[in-house]
Amino acid sequence: MDTMLRFFGRRKGKTIGASRERLMQELLPKIQLKLPSKGKIKMNKLFPIDTKEMWLEIGFGGGEHMAELAKMYPNVGFIGAEPFLNGVSSLLAHLNGSHRFPKDETGLEAGRVDNVRVWPDDVRLVFPHLSDGCFERIFVLYPDPWPKARHAERRFINQNNLPELYRLLSPTGCLYVATDVVGYAEWVKEQMKIFKKFSLKNKDLIQAPQDWVPTRYEQKGIQAGRQPIYFVFFKKSA
Repeated sequence: MDTMLRFFGRRKGKTIGASRERLMQELLPKIQLKLPSKGKIKMNKLFPIDTKEMWLEIGFGGGEHMAELAKMYPNVGFIGAEPFLNGVSSLLAHLNGSHRFPKDETGLEAGRVDNVRVWPDDVRLVFPHLSDGCFERIFVLYPDPWPKARHAERRFINQNNLPELYRLLSPTGCLYVATDVVGYAEWVKEQMKIFKKFSLKNKDLIQAPQDWVPTRYEQKGIQAGRQPIYFVFFKKSA
């Protein structure tokens, strides 16, 4: 990792099971995002299919949100970034179909198209290789809230990352941010107020956006009594 970037968080949790380890060894190399030695990623060369849009999910967790969207929108190209390797293995299981039942094959689930690319590391390493306005949707769902005041600079929605998210979003695109931590929601509002280049699209912050796919974390939070808060932002015109 670039020495200028400090990463806070775990790279690996409990031992990854044998079947998922096979997916890490066999499926991941086929769909892992590769960065060019120079210049920008050629988005039109990433997939063997024609894609009408590109969507980015930052910190995809267990991968169920992106995996389901990729199935719902086979003409959309997805890039997902997640440094937590257990989460990467979970996404691979969803793409493979083995999250429901064991299977020997390590390819994509029957009926899926090859429209997902995975970056198993810090998304900030990818930013310099992405062209302006290349994403129609960017998702930052349930990021680590880093609740202690002394850790506030570790929160992903900040004045260092917002300019990049703004740059990468298309003029008609939307940035989706979800959290079930009230303090983090207030932080998001404050950071957007400082940045000044995004406007809030949705007025009802507790109504899930259209075609929303809940994450496992979100569902567990609801069962525990936590209320999800959804932000949908669009770029202000210059």
